[in-house]
Amino acid sequence: MKVRDITSAIEEFAPLSIQENWDNSGLIVGSQDDEVHQILFGFDCTPELIDEAVECGADMVVAHHPLIFKGIKRLDPADPAALAVIKAVRAGVAVYAAHTTADKVISGVSGAMAARLGLENVQILDEDGEGTGFGTIGNFPSPMSAEEAVAYVKEKFSLKVARCSRLIDGPVSKVAMCGGSGSSLIGAAVKAGAQLFITGDVSYHNFFTVNDFMIMDVGHFESEVDIVDILFSLIRKKFPNFAVRISSRLAGSNPVLYL
Repeated sequence: MKVRDITSAIEEFAPLSIQENWDNSGLIVGSQDDEVHQILFGFDCTPELIDEAVECGADMVVAHHPLIFKGIKRLDPADPAALAVIKAVRAGVAVYAAHTTADKVISGVSGAMAARLGLENVQILDEDGEGTGFGTIGNFPSPMSAEEAVAYVKEKFSLKVARCSRLIDGPVSKVAMCGGSGSSLIGAAVKAGAQLFITGDVSYHNFFTVNDFMIMDVGHFESEVDIVDILFSLIRKKFPNFAVRISSRLAGSNPVLYL
């Protein structure tokens, strides 16, 4: 199996052509002609993930977040991203990232959030005219009170705590969401008639919401981590006899601690 066989399969699902111009999805370390015998899937390409790949004999890592966003001028092992590059190159581990490419397809990051909540009539929230875009929006099977909606979201995302704006008085039936840092879509969620918007990395002032609209910040990692299983399942289905595995350390790889 070649790297190009894996990247082609991923890009059928999440084409590189749809990534944002600031993004760096795609093959980041290695050659398309490299041989691959096993793939390790993770969320962030950290030095620890490369170490795990070496330990388990994987010669390719597929992650959600790109290892490199901008050009690196110096490979200083004191910098975690640079250290991961050094380790990957030394060990001959190819590294691929499906970031905004996987964010913008409806069956990707935000679609997985909607699936966790069992939403119906799910559509793209901020559609770009090409059938892709950021966020999703759908309906609860039955309306809930704001208190019930918060408890339900916490249960479905296995959260001990969530950051919320003031709770609305009326029922919550239409829910919008965006995995990762989705504050830029608050206006789109309001315009689409959502009573609840779920995302991560919400700043203080965004919690001052308009009437009959509320926000829940469920965390960046928590809102996006399902993409790891989606990518894993995609490759396992495409190549059923090929060695693929999800990082055994995935659950503990969230850099944000709740103490």
